[in-house]
Amino acid sequence: MATSFQARPKQLGVLSFIEGRMGVSAVPGSGKTWTLSALAAKLVAEDNLEDDQEVLIVTLVNSAVRNFSSRVGRFVQERGLLPGVGYRVRTLHGLAHDIVRERPGLVGLSDDFSIIDERASRDILSDAVRAWSQANPDTADLFLSREFEPWRTEQLRRSRWPDLVVRIATAIIKQSKDLQLTPPELRYLLDDFPDELPLLEMGHAVYADYQRALAYRGVVDFDDLIRLALQAIRLDPAFLRRLRHRWPYILEDEAQDSSRLQELILRKLVGQDGSWVRVGDPNQAIYETFTTASPKFLRRFLKEEGVRAQDLPNSGRSMQSVIDLANALIDWTMAEHPVPALRSALGPPTIEPTPPGDPQPNPEDDPTHIRFVAKGFAPEAEIAAVAESASRWVAEHPEGTVAILVPRNNRGFEVANKLKELEAPYIELLRSTPSTREAAGVLGNVVSYLADPTSAKRLSTVYRVWRREDRKDAEAKDQMASVANLISKCQRVEDFIWPRLGRDWLEDLAGDPVWSPDLGDHLIEFRELVRRWQGTTILPIDQVVLTLAQDLFDEAADLAIAHKLALVLRQTAEANPDWRLPELTEELAVVARNERRFMGFADADLGFDPEAYHGKIVVTTMHRSKGLEWDKVYLMSVNDYNFPSALPQDQFISESWFIRDRLNLEAEALAQLKALKANPDIFDYDEGTPTLDARLDYGSERLRLFYVGITRAKKALSVTWNKGRRGSAQPSVPFIALQTWWEAT
Repeated sequence: MATSFQARPKQLGVLSFIEGRMGVSAVPGSGKTWTLSALAAKLVAEDNLEDDQEVLIVTLVNSAVRNFSSRVGRFVQERGLLPGVGYRVRTLHGLAHDIVRERPGLVGLSDDFSIIDERASRDILSDAVRAWSQANPDTADLFLSREFEPWRTEQLRRSRWPDLVVRIATAIIKQSKDLQLTPPELRYLLDDFPDELPLLEMGHAVYADYQRALAYRGVVDFDDLIRLALQAIRLDPAFLRRLRHRWPYILEDEAQDSSRLQELILRKLVGQDGSWVRVGDPNQAIYETFTTASPKFLRRFLKEEGVRAQDLPNSGRSMQSVIDLANALIDWTMAEHPVPALRSALGPPTIEPTPPGDPQPNPEDDPTHIRFVAKGFAPEAEIAAVAESASRWVAEHPEGTVAILVPRNNRGFEVANKLKELEAPYIELLRSTPSTREAAGVLGNVVSYLADPTSAKRLSTVYRVWRREDRKDAEAKDQMASVANLISKCQRVEDFIWPRLGRDWLEDLAGDPVWSPDLGDHLIEFRELVRRWQGTTILPIDQVVLTLAQDLFDEAADLAIAHKLALVLRQTAEANPDWRLPELTEELAVVARNERRFMGFADADLGFDPEAYHGKIVVTTMHRSKGLEWDKVYLMSVNDYNFPSALPQDQFISESWFIRDRLNLEAEALAQLKALKANPDIFDYDEGTPTLDARLDYGSERLRLFYVGITRAKKALSVTWNKGRRGSAQPSVPFIALQTWWEAT
């Protein structure tokens, strides 16, 4: 299979790599994945590898693993070699798992250790926080604003404070593991410190309970996996030598999102003699707020002695006007941003169009397709305006691709609801895909009935689920509704499902005007199915779900999702042995309501291809849009709340309104932790300063997120803002700057 990849001059510079260290800054749409894949195939094909050696490619997410594996395989096959041989593609977590799994005893794990999923991890953490909060009710008073009446303070202590404690504890645990601090080591530092540090005391208590719960279950979380991988290669020099021999070349993708531990692990694996290529774009580092990642690691690497720095500045994705707009944002940020500390948020290289004769020429330029909407909308009005505009656009361009990008999932749900109301064709990629939620909803409704088998209302819902395909035909839909209504009025469900002599609901129904022999046969078939499902309730929950799935689904993707849901529910049941069907049903309901991220196995889950959605409006977040592109892009809600610039009047989502002095308690706690670990004698911490620093970090990240949003557009871009719920929000500073620049151009 031909790849049709023709390297540009700058890409050839990367492909000329032989050995050593190289850092590559790649602009959006520059073909970095193709370039890195081609480089991996070249290194495999040059026959410098021994039989037990591989080129190691480390990337950010699982979908990128599949993408790289496919592309490297094609390149290798073109060179006459077997795909899948001589290279390995892993996420950092996958790599850490490989390392720890090979020598678990080095880090105190059994051979059969397992990894806890994020949902179960969050549940354990929440339980630990709940226990701590009940034992320490007065800690909240140290941080709650003193302007409230006592009754209001008590209400906040119960309703708002526990959720904030979860966030603070989560941040402390992640940072502690990144700093390789175990609970006993953190306890030692706290005991040796002369002053009280309530935030860290709280964090330590939850951390210790959380780790005990993991140890009791014989599991580790994903953060442990990274920490233990580094520990393993540090403890056994012979093991490290074997790994260095196995992976003489390491190619790192999305290096702008590296964390401290990721860099330390890769540095150890590379050693003095290995070869390391790091590819990324510091201008697209948009995950700093949610993780321990930072673009500073790539930037620092690019300046290291002995590192060959390369640029991939050419992009064929966007028309010239979009390129000019993105470059103007970089230039304005570096030279004119009103907060000098944010002027380093964006930097070179700027984007250049592809050279003449390039196989991916830039789209024809049309500046009229760039629009900054100066009007400040009410939030609902902005949704309506954008949804209606996108609906018209997709109707006029049925072969085109279009996306509405929002700052947060909740805003995306509202947009999707409006598009549904307008009967516009759309697909949303938010916390989970529609196919995943539908499968979870189907299974959840049936399991909910099995938990309460005497409920006629729930049995009626099960019937609707069973006949859900009837919704596609108006006549069948009406008939389904009529039958479901009959079932909902059944006084005693057992007289329908398990009738006794003289007490058969179907016989009583024979006198109803809707009765017919065909309906009787139909309901008998339904009754037999429900009996079969009721018989599964003695089985473990995963087997219940798998049995239901065989009866309810025909599509392979739905069956695969059901298998994954069954696995998650089994893990949940094992972690909560006292849970029964009602509690497990709620787990399915959470996925169905889109309240938790859950990746299924539908096409949309396995690597999104915008070209597959011609004629449909894609609704997703700006974060999730990274790496994707559309002909037309709408950027919504670009106001000073969603895109603050660290100005005094700005509001920040991380600063809870009920906390005194507008402190960002997560930032304050992490600053205390780092200061305590670095040098307890100096303890370089001043209350309030970390909050201000966090504003700068968030403002920087939001500038980069705006840049990412702009660079998703190929041929058209519309940017809007709203006044917020209170009507006080203003257009963001970068919005005003680009609008002013564009109107003057």
